[in-house]
Formats: sequence, C-alpha cells, structure tokens
Amino acid sequence: MSKKKKKTPIKPRRIVRRKPTGATRAPIRPGGPQGGSQGGSDSGDFPGSSSLPELLEALASGPGKPVFGDGENESGHPNIPTSLPVLPVRDIVVFNYMILPLFVGREKSVEAVNAALSGNRYILILTQQDETVDDPGPDDLYRTGTVAMIMRMLKMPDGRLKVLVQGLARARVKQFTSDDPYHLAEVEPILEPEEITLTPEQEALMRSSREQSEKILSLRGISSADIMSVLNNVQEPGRLADLIASNLRMKVPDAQGILECEDPLERLEQVNSQLVKEVEVASMQNKIQSMAKEGMDKAQRDFFLREQMKAIKRELGDTDSQDEEMDQLRRAIEKAGMPRDVLKEAYKQLGRLESMHAESSEATVIRTYLDWMTELPWKKVSRDRLDIKKAKTILDEDHFDLEKVKERILEYLSVRKLNPKMKGPILCFVGPPGVGKTSLGRSIARSLGRKFHRMSLGGMRDEAEIRGHRRTYIGAMPGRIIQAVKQCGTRNPVVMLDEIDKLGKDFRGDPSSALLEVLDPEQNYSFTDHYLNVPFDLSKVMFICTANMLDSIPAPLLDRMEVIRIPGYTEQEKVAIAKRYIVPRQTQDNGLEDKELQIGDKTLAAVAREYTREAGLRNLEREVGTICRKMARRKAEGEKGPFKVTPQSLHKLLGPPRFLDDERETVLPPGVATGLAWTPVGGEMLHVEVSTMPGKGKLTLTGKLGDVMKESAQAALSIARAKADEYGIDPDFAENLDIHIHVPAGATPKDGPSAGVTLVTALISALSGQSVNAETAMTGEISLRGRVLPVGGIKEKILAAVSRGMKTVLIPKQNSKDLDDVPEDLRQRIAIKLVERIDEVWPLAAATD
Repeated sequence: MSKKKKKTPIKPRRIVRRKPTGATRAPIRPGGPQGGSQGGSDSGDFPGSSSLPELLEALASGPGKPVFGDGENESGHPNIPTSLPVLPVRDIVVFNYMILPLFVGREKSVEAVNAALSGNRYILILTQQDETVDDPGPDDLYRTGTVAMIMRMLKMPDGRLKVLVQGLARARVKQFTSDDPYHLAEVEPILEPEEITLTPEQEALMRSSREQSEKILSLRGISSADIMSVLNNVQEPGRLADLIASNLRMKVPDAQGILECEDPLERLEQVNSQLVKEVEVASMQNKIQSMAKEGMDKAQRDFFLREQMKAIKRELGDTDSQDEEMDQLRRAIEKAGMPRDVLKEAYKQLGRLESMHAESSEATVIRTYLDWMTELPWKKVSRDRLDIKKAKTILDEDHFDLEKVKERILEYLSVRKLNPKMKGPILCFVGPPGVGKTSLGRSIARSLGRKFHRMSLGGMRDEAEIRGHRRTYIGAMPGRIIQAVKQCGTRNPVVMLDEIDKLGKDFRGDPSSALLEVLDPEQNYSFTDHYLNVPFDLSKVMFICTANMLDSIPAPLLDRMEVIRIPGYTEQEKVAIAKRYIVPRQTQDNGLEDKELQIGDKTLAAVAREYTREAGLRNLEREVGTICRKMARRKAEGEKGPFKVTPQSLHKLLGPPRFLDDERETVLPPGVATGLAWTPVGGEMLHVEVSTMPGKGKLTLTGKLGDVMKESAQAALSIARAKADEYGIDPDFAENLDIHIHVPAGATPKDGPSAGVTLVTALISALSGQSVNAETAMTGEISLRGRVLPVGGIKEKILAAVSRGMKTVLIPKQNSKDLDDVPEDLRQRIAIKLVERIDEVWPLAAATD
C-alpha cells in the first residue's frame, strides 16, 4: 500500500462552497466525472501533486485485492473489518480504485471520519437517495456502497474536514447497528470473480469502451496518449468498467446502478452504453461551439473589412453614404415636431441604428420605424372652415333632407368656432343600406375643409389591424388608424369607420375592444400603437362611424358614440333625390348631355314604386342607369334626342313591373292579419295566418320564428282565451281546437315583439270567423294585461304601409312622439290610429260589411 500511496497525492485545487453541510466531492479531473455538476468545487490543499496520467495509473493498478475479516492478511496489511462507520455523500458515487477528495461538514459525518482515523482508516461510503436531506437516516441511503481508505485529512478554517479517500471494494449493508454519534453498519463484501476468460465478443466490448473513451477525450480537447496507454494496460473488464465509470458524467441513479452490478461484463456493457450517450452529447457540444466560433470569426472579419473601406473612402475624399443617411434622419427628427418623450425615443433608436451595420436586418427594422416616426403629422393641423353659412350650403348641395345630421354638424362647427380647443366628436350614423351614410362623411369633411379617409371595418377580425403589430414580427406595420393619419398628413382629419357593426373576432383578438380607446375622447389623446410604442394624440380626429343596426355593436363601444339615425326615404324624397343627384350623375356617366334625357317626376315615382322597394337609393340608381344606357345606345346608333321617358314606356326599358300594388289582397279571409316589421333595409309587410282545426288545444308555430316572437304568440293565445266572451268566441276552444299560426316567407328568420298586436288580431279573426280589413296594417307589442306597448322603426313601417297601398295603420299610443320623424305628406296619405289597449284594436281592424 505504501508504494501505491506515493502515486496518489492530488494537485492543489481551489474550492468554492456549495452546501453548508454534508459530504460532497471536489473534482480533480478536467471535465469532471459523473455527477460533476452537482459536486462541490475544489479548495483547500493536500501536499504533493500528480498529473492526470499518473493518477489514472494509480487507479488502474489499484490497492490490491481487499480481504474482509479481523487481523492481518497474508501480505501483512490489516483486513477490512465487517463493521464500519458510514459516511453519507450527496452527489457522487464512489467506485473501486477511485481516489478523490471529499468535504465533510455534518456532525455525524465528522464523527464517522474521526472514528475511522482513530482505527484502521476504513470507512463505508454510501450515496444519499435524495441529496436535499440534511440529516439522512438508514432509509435515505442506498444499501450498496464502497469501502474506502482515508488517505489524507485536512481541517478547514470553518470547521469542515477535507479528506482524500481511495475506493477499495464494493460492499452491501447487512444492517445498521448504530446511528449515534455516527452511523455504524455491518457489511458484507461483493467480491469480483477470480479469473475471467474473455470471449471475442467480450474482448470487442472492452476495445469499444476504450475507443469511445478516446473519442470523448478528443472531443473535449484533452491529450489522450498517456491516458489511453493506461486504459490499454487494464485487461480486467470489471476494473476497466470502474475506471471509466469513475470519470464519466452520469446521474447518481445511473452510477449507482453500475455500482450495484456484480457481473463485471454486464457492468462494462452498462458503462459502454453510457459512453455512447456521452459521445453524442460531446459531439453536439463540439458542433455548437464550432458554429459559434465560425460566426464570431466572420463578424470580426466583416468589421475589419468595413473599417478598411471607411478608411479608403476617407482617403479618396468620398462621402460616407451611411453617415449622410444618419444626418438626414436626424434632421427629419428635428423637423417632425415630436413631443419630448417621443423625441427621446426617436434619438435612442437613431443611436442604435448608427452603431449597427447598414445591411443587418435589425438596422432595416429601425430605419423603417424612424421613417414612420418622422412622417407622422405630430404638429400639422389643417385649418377648419368655420364659416357656418358656407358649411350649410355645402351640406345642402351634397344631400337632400337629413336635417338632423346637418344640424349636428353645424352645431359642432359653431362650438369649434367659439372654443378651438374642443375635442373631436364621435358620431355614429345608423340606417338601412343606401341612404347615404358614407357619402355624408365626405360632405362633412368638405364642409369642414379637412382631409377625409374612409376605413372599412366589415369582417375585420385581427386586433392588430387597429393597434398595429409589435416590431418583433417580420413585416410589422402600424395599425390602420395611424396609417390613416399619416396618409391624410394632418392631426385632425375626418376618419370614417365604415360598417362598424360588422366587426368580427377570433383567436387573434377583438378589434371592437381595441376601438374602445380610439373612440373615447377622454383616452385617445394618448393612443399607443403597438408598432410605434409611443403615445399619439387622436383627440383632434373627427371619427364618424356607420352601421346598419346597433344590436351587434358591443355596449361599451356604443356608449362612446353619439348615435344619429338616418331612416329610409319616402317615395317623394326618392323622387327629389333622383331628380337632383342621380339623373344628372348617370346622364354624365353614360355619355349623354344634360338636356338629352327627360325623365319626369311621375316616371321617377313609377320607377321607385314599381321597380324598387328599398329604404335606400342603390336600386333606384341602378334602374336609372339602365334607362340612361338604353338612351346612350340609341344615340350611338345615330338617333338624335332629346329622349323622353314616360311611365308608359318603362316596361319597354326595364321590363314588366316587379312590384305591383294590386298584389295586395282586397279581401282577407278570416284568420289573416297584416302586420308591419322593421328590417335593416327598411320596413316590410308581414302577414300572419291562423288556422283552426278540431283537436285538443295544441298550438303549432311555423315560419322560422324566433324565441321572442314565439312568446308573443303564447301571450296572444292567452289574451284571446281571457277575452273570449267579449269577441263572441267559444270559451272551450282551447280544449276542442288545435291552432296553427304561420308567418309566410318561411326561409326568412323573424323575431321581435312588434307582431303581438297582429297575432292577437289574427287569432280573434280565426276564432270568431270575422275577417280583418285588408287595407289596415298594425304594429305593437302586447302585455298579458291587454296593453299595447311601444315599438321601434315607426317611420319605416309607415313608409312600407303607404308603399303597399294601405289606408290605415295602427300604432301604439306611446309611439306618438315618433310621428315627428314622419314627413307631413306621408301622414296625409294614410290614416294613423293610436291605440293604448288591445280592446281598441279589434273595432278598428275588423272588416265592415
């Protein structure tokens, strides 16, 4: 033993503490062994030093075959006793022939080391199953460990011990005999086979293990000549396995599994599989390091070449294009008029750009960002035209009627004239398609003298369309709000958000939520776009929204807007608009002169009444355009004008009439009543049909009715049963008759409470056998107490009744305030009856003989 100890001193190493207690190891080899990442670092001094090959040679030669028992063996060395003090270690598995330093700090571990040093210096090293346990008991330790000899001991200034141990033999714990003041265990040896005759396969396994070890050493950049000479001299598979395993980076469970394996050849196979894994890891690590080094070398080379090119240009007197670009950007930033915080961010990004290579991708991103920052109108404001009379003239020129809208715009201009610091309003025009909501926005911008930008929101589903993309994304851009302001070139344009009721949402976000800040005058003065990442003042922008209906607009968003309803046009209004705007525009568009086409008011009224039934004007303009094209063809064929169009000639130009008043039934059978409904495209006639048949009181509802309309039908049936005596109805009809309520146009969904009065009237007609007046239409919600409740869309419904030739219309009394919106000429063409209770409806609706 003494001769071998001369080869085992360890080179002095420096140790940094890792855990306050327990026995941990200090690595003594380049690269570290299994568990090296968990071990303590090296500190403290042992006398003497040895190189890695010398240490491996000492490990390979080993201390000789150990003998367990009392007394001395044949060589004169003391035998290893069967009762040994136990030293628990945290993060290392000690193998045979392994020499390593350990730090000992726990009280029981120090006592165990002292007991071993006071005796024959043998100690049993067991690894903890859970390294976080500070005071391990017998159940916290693996039962298989290594008997080691303490070769050196050094006391540290903090009271800990540093010991140098050498593994001698595997041993298994039979039982723990004591745990105070240290763990004492009774052990039995795990002996190696005496002689092993190697087969060619086993010899190949040993050779493979040596080759894999050589690969690992070369990948780590360690000189392998001396080390491989030591490994080649080891001919025993068990010793070779232990020698390699003691220098491998393995997890504790894997290393413990190798230690517990008694068959040397099986143990070598396990070590060889770990070597294969380590080769793969080391190869990948080496590849990554090589790639990183190549990238660094290329970057350094490019840097030196760029510096040389700059020096050459300076010598030749050429101007540096990059420096010139930086100067232009700096001047643009100074002229942009940015606020102080925004200016600070712009200069910060400019400084980053100057330190980058001009061709790098990040430089392109920053350059684009600075272009956006400098082109935005931070201070540019267009002057409002505050001549109220002139603005009124412009509004009247562009649009007929729409007095409420025009009055609101003139109010805004008046306040703006008196208070220039006021914030821009958020208006929302709601009405059927084709009534001029979008074109009204252009007229407002023209009357104000501002730039106009229209933004369609229909089908928008991505929140980034409003707030922009962050610059981390490839192809990032500001949102469409900031883009609109940039295109207009002023801070106070008129921005029309068209079709705001058709916004969508999906996994990319909710654009309507992003609009909450945009359309709030109390917040949009500091609107932050994700791309700009600095606040931009939108309080001077006049936002105008358009929608066909309000139901699909979220309530928080609707609360931020001032809603202005634009109802559908009457026949007289359509004629006036067509005469003033549509006919001159279509005449010019189709190549005709102003006086070559003559269309009278009666002709235009016939076109609107017989060929179009809509709230707006789009179909009317199409039909007028068709007439103009027919006349243009006649002119192109050589015929000379003027071309006069009469109501009698319309069927030749437009075909037979599509809508006829005589389609209305002159006499209604019992069980049929005419109601009025509101749709996004205007008012519509709605027939309710009720049929009775012998049965047991079953109620059937058809016509694709919604839940609210079905509930109205149930309420109507209850009212009819309650008032059966008043209307001469059999009180037992609910037990003797089945009732079927149907609303034609079954493919069209129908819902809403406004058909309640119509349902009650149709039920009473069917049950009493008395017909309803065919020239009377009605609308209104009902309650079980017989009250007629108010509904919406009164103007559109009355317009639909007039266009279908109705003589009388019944509406709730509480809707009398809505009659102010109905033109006087329209009210004169139909008798409007106000009803407050359902009892008042039947006498007005019943047909007279």
